[in-house]
Amino acid sequence: MAVWCVVPAGGVGSRVGAAVPKQYLTLESRPLLSWTLEALMSAPIDGIALVVAPDDMHIDSIELPRGVRIVREGGASRAISVLAGLDALRDELDAGDLVLVHDAARPCLDSALVRRLIEAVANHADGGLLALPVADTVKRAGSVSGSLVVSETLDRSGLWLAQTPQAFPFARLRLALRAALARGDAVTDEASAIELDGGRPLLVPGAHENLKVTEAADLALAAFWLGRRAAEGAA
Repeated sequence: MAVWCVVPAGGVGSRVGAAVPKQYLTLESRPLLSWTLEALMSAPIDGIALVVAPDDMHIDSIELPRGVRIVREGGASRAISVLAGLDALRDELDAGDLVLVHDAARPCLDSALVRRLIEAVANHADGGLLALPVADTVKRAGSVSGSLVVSETLDRSGLWLAQTPQAFPFARLRLALRAALARGDAVTDEASAIELDGGRPLLVPGAHENLKVTEAADLALAAFWLGRRAAEGAA
């Protein structure tokens, strides 16, 4: 079974408030994206399809690991970009081969997590994803006189926070994304496309350090986890 990864990197990450897309922000003297790609290539995968916007000029300044293929067909949504990556791999993969999809802004991925995910979904037709059970009390917000207030407290039992990578059989994911886009469905991650197609992806325990850089403060936290891993490796 071949295993490839699609990394959608066509977004701008506006919540970070930087002059460049967040995947190109400097993290420990290197672009954030380079950490992400390096982490993936240390896992048991055959290659990466990195999907960037057609006019992305930043990618040319990054030294990419061997095995990374650039796909300059990133679209207006994550689903469009991921589908472009899958289409670029159609001559490489058979229907049952495995495709992982990983956020460009998750630089602290441990290769052991990737192995855990691959082993878990190897014989599951609907694939699966790394995720963490919700630990905090969850509130639903309402509005009173323009101010946010608590409208109710939700039962957190059974609630999980989705992470990436998410992994699915190549043909299964490609068809599910195409169908969702044709219907105009909101697809926030690849698992949601499979769910809309009637599937039930596996939940595979992830890790807190596999954080997604969304705001500027997340860079410092990512640097902490990378530094801790380097210190453990040197011990």
